[in-house]
This record gives sequence, structure tokens and C-alpha cells, in this order.
Amino acid sequence: MPNGEYLRYVALGDSQTEGLGDGDDTVGLRGFADRFAAHVAAVNPGLQYANLAVRGRLAGQVRAEQLGPALDLRPDLATVVAGVNDILRPRFDAAEVAGHLEEMFAALTGAGARVATVTFPDLSVLVPLARPVAPRIADLNDRIRAAAARHGVAVAETARPVAVTDPRMWTTDRLHASPVGHARIAAALAHAVGLPGSDDTWTHPLPSRPAAPGGSTVAAELRWAAAFLGPWLGRRLRGRSSGDGRTAKRPALLPPAITIDRAGSSGP
Repeated sequence: MPNGEYLRYVALGDSQTEGLGDGDDTVGLRGFADRFAAHVAAVNPGLQYANLAVRGRLAGQVRAEQLGPALDLRPDLATVVAGVNDILRPRFDAAEVAGHLEEMFAALTGAGARVATVTFPDLSVLVPLARPVAPRIADLNDRIRAAAARHGVAVAETARPVAVTDPRMWTTDRLHASPVGHARIAAALAHAVGLPGSDDTWTHPLPSRPAAPGGSTVAAELRWAAAFLGPWLGRRLRGRSSGDGRTAKRPALLPPAITIDRAGSSGP
């Protein structure tokens, strides 16, 4: 199929791909995959799109649960984004996680799909308490780049632009992208795969805004830990996941549900 012409896009991953932070379970989730589908559909009006992602999934679970169904859908375009949940676990093996990603890269490209993935920003810039995981992120990003190069996978380098660590790109939990962040990731993927009309404006800083009032960093971190870190650790200790009992929000190929507005971001 000529470059940039796609009929079937399938997204594999965890909560970011599912769309947490962009909408909610009441009104419905959008997320970067929905928004990227809109970019693709803008130049491929007949596009059909499926999203197999489920929040909380580790990279090995994404491979075990989503790769087979994805291949059954015969995609000519796929995104694979997973690994952050692994990074945050007490035991982390970067080679093992990258191996799961590479198996998906190999299977999907071997089936004829154009595949794209992302690198991950340094969470410690947003969450000072996460400084110990910074080396894990850097290690996994290097392995993602190497695996992607071996299989001709496009990489959206969302780890690198300074704009990525702007707090406005993230929700209050600092782990999931905000609507603005999801829109930027979608634009980064469009640029990575060379969609017509895409460019590097996704890397540009957000418009400046007045400085926020000063406050206690320690107090802010304690509030964040109580609101988000505590519940997350509680689920881990109980052997639970935010994705328990959940299934893919969009398991079948359907036309994308959102469009691109004049400003280049996706909307309902």
C-alpha cells in the first residue's frame, strides 16, 4: 500500500492508548489513539479504527491479550504503546519489557502493517518522588529505539521536547496526558509516520501564561501522594489493577468518532 494510505488502524496498549485523561468513563474517553485515527482519516476517508487497549496492562499482558486480536483485524497501520506500568512496578526488567514490545513490532510488521510507537518522558520532572525510575525510563527508551530500528517501526520521540513536561500536558495525577497532551501525542505520531500535512509543531512550547502563585512544593507533593500514589500502591499491595474486569473499548473496526478541527487538534 502506498505510504500514507491506510484502511485499517488498530491501537494496542494500556491506559494512555485507552484515553485516560481525555474525557472520562461517563462521557466517553478519547485519547491520542482516537485523535491519531482522526488525523489518518483526514487523508484516508475510508479508514476503519479499533482500539484494543485496557488500562493497567503490563507490556506482557498487552502482547498476550491484544496481539492476536489485532492480527485478526488485518491492520495496515498499528500503534503499540506500553511499558509505563512495568516501569512503576517494584520489579522491572527493561530487556523483558522491550522483548514484549519487539515481539509485537515483529508480528505486526511481518503481517504487513505500518507500526508506530513512542518514547516516554522523564516522569521525575513532573513527579519528584519518581526520581528513582528515571534510569528505568531512559533504559527502556533506548531499547524501544533499537527494537523499532530493527523492524522499521516509526518512533514518535515524545520523550525529548521540553514542551512534553509542561504541566498543562498532564492531568492532576501527572501520569496520564491531558486532552492537550493527547492531542500532541497524536500529532507526534502523525509526524512520525509521515502523514500528509503533519509537521513538528507538536514539539513547540505551549503559549505562555501568568506564573502560578507560589506554594510549598513539599505540601503539593504530599497532597499528590495522598490523592494518587496511595491508592495506586494500595491496588498493587492487594494484587489489583485499575483494569480488572475491563475489556477493550473499541474491539471492532469502525469509522473514527472524532474529527480534526481547523486548529489541528481533534474534537468531538
